[in-house]
Amino acid sequence: MSPVTLSTILLLSASLIAAQTSTFPATPLANKHFPSPTNLPFQVDDDKNLIRGGQAGYNLCNSTTENQNSKCQTSWVNGIDDFCLWAPIEPESTVADHEGEMVAWCSKPGHGTRLIPNGALQGVQYMRTPDYAQVVGFIDQRLINIKTDDWGGEMDPHGADLRGNPLGGLVFSTAFGGEAKQTVEWHNFMGGNAFCMKVCDPAGPNAAHFCEHVFDRIGCAYNAPNNAKKGTFEACEGDNQDFPGIYTSNGQVMTYTQPDEKLGAIATMPYQPKVPASSNCKQFSSTSLYAALATVSNTAVPAAATTTSGAASGMATGTKAAISSGSRTGSAAASATGSTSGASALAISGVSVLSIIFSALMLA
Repeated sequence: MSPVTLSTILLLSASLIAAQTSTFPATPLANKHFPSPTNLPFQVDDDKNLIRGGQAGYNLCNSTTENQNSKCQTSWVNGIDDFCLWAPIEPESTVADHEGEMVAWCSKPGHGTRLIPNGALQGVQYMRTPDYAQVVGFIDQRLINIKTDDWGGEMDPHGADLRGNPLGGLVFSTAFGGEAKQTVEWHNFMGGNAFCMKVCDPAGPNAAHFCEHVFDRIGCAYNAPNNAKKGTFEACEGDNQDFPGIYTSNGQVMTYTQPDEKLGAIATMPYQPKVPASSNCKQFSSTSLYAALATVSNTAVPAAATTTSGAASGMATGTKAAISSGSRTGSAAASATGSTSGASALAISGVSVLSIIFSALMLA
């Protein structure tokens, strides 16, 4: 083989390797805007040869994709009776290992997604504020394919590689008046048999702040303060929370910086989150809210195990993928006060096993 031929082959090989190891998309997921959910591409994450591979599901969802094997990755938050959560495709999965592949599981038919099985939702609070809508609650997460003892993690439209988790995941909402709008900024914490999903008004000036995505180790109590209770299903109006990570101490406004995971466990927090005032709360029975789920089950998992009453806590997973995968490490899930104890919940999130310990996260 001539030196010229060899050089050409080496250059071509180098080009192919480079093409297969790109990290960032041409356009970040948070910069992809779609005016209507009815005119979406099959997949919004259409870049090729990126490190994390291709999008696991699809965004063009309709009645033909609505079943318990759906891979729809277009999610919704419309109200207490009509919302979706991100959860794995296969049973017994952990959030940390599958956050990039999550699909939508919804509380109401009509979105072309999987449906949350009957009995999985065990308490839900929906809150509509001037700048965001959020749904927080308790769930038998095994029924939506999350391993029972998984303390979970965070999904959002950013990620270290700007492709979001899940890859290509979109969220729409009718909560902000008029037609369904894409909520570009959102975050969803899942794990510890609890959850929170917040979508921020795309017309609001502070959507990126209320739906912050950098505090993935401190869970719903700090990212989406709430008064959710196990056994209670209610919808409320509320004031805005403080921006996640912003708090007042001795009259001075402070900014919390989440420490690098390499520094080890977060042993204490410098502040307790303030739960915003709520009003016009209306309570419902779960059977009236989720009547369409009465016959829905997940046949891939055994019957739901009995859960203990009282305070429930969302926790966090340990270290998962390397930064090159586009995934962050050490992420936290929801925490809320249980219906019978009246005590504040304890939330723990972890690196390897436990990464952060803090108490009194939820105010009953």
